[in-house]
Amino acid sequence: MFGQWRAKHAMCVQVAKGRARDAAALREATDRWYQEVSPGARGWLGSTCGVTDDGVYLGLTRFASPKAARRNDGRREQAHWWDQTRGLFEGVVTVVECTDVETFGPGASDGEGFDRAGFVQILQTRVRDREAVRPFVPEEAERTLAKLRPDMLGGMFCVHPDGICTGVAYFTSREAAREGERTKMPPDYMAWRDEQMAHFDEDAVFYDLRDCWLLSP
Repeated sequence: MFGQWRAKHAMCVQVAKGRARDAAALREATDRWYQEVSPGARGWLGSTCGVTDDGVYLGLTRFASPKAARRNDGRREQAHWWDQTRGLFEGVVTVVECTDVETFGPGASDGEGFDRAGFVQILQTRVRDREAVRPFVPEEAERTLAKLRPDMLGGMFCVHPDGICTGVAYFTSREAAREGERTKMPPDYMAWRDEQMAHFDEDAVFYDLRDCWLLSP
């Protein structure tokens, strides 16, 4: 599923995951964060959030650096917002800070291209050999994907400190993504993809955000 383009720039991404009690209330809380908290979040580059059909919340918040992310975590406005929001989740919400991040695709140069997406798909799995897939894509595959998958606006791969990998792909629409999946790719591309996937665990989990909440400064 995931086609990747060459990394454009480094950043820090906080990956949050939990089970939502009320998706609509979480959307309202996210809008409130954008209106009331984000203006003071220096170094914040954008956020991708949403709840899957079966109630899993995923939120990826991009910062210019780990320092910027931690500075925001320490703000009183952020703490107050979280105190008001934590009750909208069932159980614990995990937050992982990733500094090993690669972005890809035509929308990734500043991240704002992600905001045009009508559908977001997130994959989580484990990378067995990070160095074997650094970078995630050669130039030949980049050119192939840019030509044959115009439905994909780009995305990012975030490697957690424990080796889990969260991949995010942004599409123009869910319908276009499903149509793109049926595109016949060249043999050399398929050989590269198969070799690359051998470095990841086979038990990957996919999360579809059909109602994606895309925020940027």
